[in-house]
Amino acid sequence: MELIITEKDNAARRIAEILSEDSAEVDRRNGVNVYRWGDKRVVGLSGHVVGVDFPPEYSDWRDVEPVELIDAEITKSATKENIVRTLRQLAGRADEAVIATDYDREGELIGKEAYEIIRDETDVPIKRVRFSSITEREVKDAFAEPDDLDFDLAAAGEARQIIDLIWGAALTRFLSLSARQLGDDFISVGRVQSPTLKLIVDREREIEAFEPDDYWELFADLTEDSQSFEAQYFYDDDGKEAERVWDEDAAEDAHERLLAAKSATVTEVRRRTRTDDPPAPFNTTAFISAAGSLGYSAQRAMSIAEELYTAGYITYPRTDNTVYPEDLDPEELLGAFTDTGAFGEDAAGLLNLDEIEPTRGDEETTDHPPIHPTGELPNRSELDDDEWEVYELIVRRFFATVAEPATWEHLRVVADANGCQLKANGKRLVEPGYHAVYPYSSASENFVPDVEEGAELAVSDVELAAKQTQPPRRYGQSRLIERMEDLGLGTKSTRHNTIEKLYDRGYIEQDPPRPTTLAKAVVEAAEEFADHVVSEEMTAELEADMAAIASGEATLDDVTEESREMLERVFEELHESREEVGDHLQQSLKADRTLGPCPESDHDLLIRQSRHGSHFVGCDGFPDCRYTLPLPSTGQPQVLDEECEEHGLRHVKMLAGRDTFVHGCPQCAADEADESEDEVIGDCPECGADEGGDLAIKQLRNGSRLVGCTRYPDCEYSLPLPRRGEIEVTDERCDEHDLPELIVHNGDDPWELGCPICNYQEYQARQAVDDLVDLDGLGERTAEKLAEADIETLADLETVDPDEVATTVQGVSADQIREWQQQAGAEAAD
Repeated sequence: MELIITEKDNAARRIAEILSEDSAEVDRRNGVNVYRWGDKRVVGLSGHVVGVDFPPEYSDWRDVEPVELIDAEITKSATKENIVRTLRQLAGRADEAVIATDYDREGELIGKEAYEIIRDETDVPIKRVRFSSITEREVKDAFAEPDDLDFDLAAAGEARQIIDLIWGAALTRFLSLSARQLGDDFISVGRVQSPTLKLIVDREREIEAFEPDDYWELFADLTEDSQSFEAQYFYDDDGKEAERVWDEDAAEDAHERLLAAKSATVTEVRRRTRTDDPPAPFNTTAFISAAGSLGYSAQRAMSIAEELYTAGYITYPRTDNTVYPEDLDPEELLGAFTDTGAFGEDAAGLLNLDEIEPTRGDEETTDHPPIHPTGELPNRSELDDDEWEVYELIVRRFFATVAEPATWEHLRVVADANGCQLKANGKRLVEPGYHAVYPYSSASENFVPDVEEGAELAVSDVELAAKQTQPPRRYGQSRLIERMEDLGLGTKSTRHNTIEKLYDRGYIEQDPPRPTTLAKAVVEAAEEFADHVVSEEMTAELEADMAAIASGEATLDDVTEESREMLERVFEELHESREEVGDHLQQSLKADRTLGPCPESDHDLLIRQSRHGSHFVGCDGFPDCRYTLPLPSTGQPQVLDEECEEHGLRHVKMLAGRDTFVHGCPQCAADEADESEDEVIGDCPECGADEGGDLAIKQLRNGSRLVGCTRYPDCEYSLPLPRRGEIEVTDERCDEHDLPELIVHNGDDPWELGCPICNYQEYQARQAVDDLVDLDGLGERTAEKLAEADIETLADLETVDPDEVATTVQGVSADQIREWQQQAGAEAAD
């Protein structure tokens, strides 16, 4: 029997379909899909099925000094026991094995893990096949000419695993223990993560330290023969044209002269033609940047690209290459698109060019080609909207690289108006070239009429605009990845994951990423007490060392030993500063939870968490001061910069996924509730007949509103109401429940909520979760992917490990799984 091992199940299915010519059947073994035909068996792993860790005696953070982890033994153990067990069982029956994992450093290490599992069972021949796209031609060619595993490349991946484990665990434990921040809120540190975080914090410091300068710009409309265009004032600044006027008096003087001008005389007309070359082929960084302009995060863009790769529609998305290989036939690839509705016309137009010569970028490597379509085309119905948008981006980028340059005609007009120089720059697209097939790059035109020198133009609509210089912009995710690449932080395969980890750990928020107070504290502590932790030079040096392992110029043992020595030097720096580090971090963590002054003491109010897990506002002077304010029960509280003018308290935002909302000032919410009166609207359906309970509209101190029984807490009957908007009680009554119909006024369009009981019943029906596809954001296609991972019911979903599912099912994150589990659990609780 020939055993074939791929990196994931969907790749196993795809390869089985290709090699068996769609005759393969699937068996389930230990919950793992095994594809079979004849004497062939294909099994997909789930990424890494073996992990590195410390021995169990190092697991208790309080009993082990973090520095002890530097020289601790590294052990390997199965992380996906059912897959490992299945692989061992199949290996025992195999006559030969083929490793068909992804062709990169991580893929080679995953292949080596499978190799070692097989070797534990048998000494049959083990070959390695490599391909850059899972298409019929490439897969069959690869299996026709198998190779051997690259143990040096795998060793480079293993070195990364070991180094990241040691650095991350030792420093994470040190900082967390120093700050007494354990449990789920531990302080995470990483070899690549921390220097990347410093990039974000440094940019935020630049923004905060920025002091704007005032300047002025002047504009006027010029007209000839009813054709008007805007021109800008400029002046000579030591031989350079300057538009910004830094002196207000000079700006006012120019403004008055322009206002007094009746006309402007054209003194210069200059025409030129410019060639606009097509872009280079996509490498990973350029692809992430282009996808970012369409609104996709780096993580989401790569997740979609991996899905398209596994389906055979694009080449491998992790590549530094920007030069197509010599065996790529652009005409043949274009021909594959000529009969498609979405791309046919553009492909046919490109094939009619006199010469088709693809562009070349600056980076040429031999592992994978640039990202491009394979020529195996999906039906539009096979992809969801996001997948199709990303696929079209990749197709059109390929089209652009084989298209002709664009040609622009530029026209510069300079005119004198009462001693003031005015200029206008027009541009017109003469030959669209690649812009005709690639609508993602700017092709905007600016009209300026073709006037002649000496012409007299009317002056009107003179404007003096007061402006200020702006601080540097925050790094967007794609720009951040470019900076990481420039500095040698991480690799093309890991950079987007590093950013996602920073979000997950609460170090950054929003997009573009903005550092939290905790992030600034961690970076400040590292800079002051152990600069190596956030040093990009150290991290880049280790990256270079791992590349040396891959090329055979260094060994795994040498590089890991060198990294241990680096980390020992870091701990020497930290050893004397443990208390200072802890105090610094604790103060910063408290600042992240501080709202403002307590009205009953000289302490601050903080966000606190009760023993039961709920959040509230309490005084830092507890137990001497027991002043508290409630917070909403939904979501995790986040302190905002906005401050209440009346109480001096910062506003609070409740993070609750799709239901995230701003609570505002907790004191205002409590005061509003205290001052409000219950408005009775009818009988309580549970106790009205027997006990005389009434239903009333109530305002709660935590900001919520509800319809509840006046006999609370003896009767707990209640119905939710919207948090915002004025509630109008109408004269119309519900025939079934004899309650008035309600209208919520919040914005231009009133919401006719109706009978509160009927409304809540309808809401429950809409929210009912009877099947996977009833969950928010989980469509039929995702349900099919989950079913392939043996998740077919809500009960299945509630019992899985989100992180494990995320590694198995492409396009689904661990956070999405957790959100769906919460939805399913909430429905079960109801």
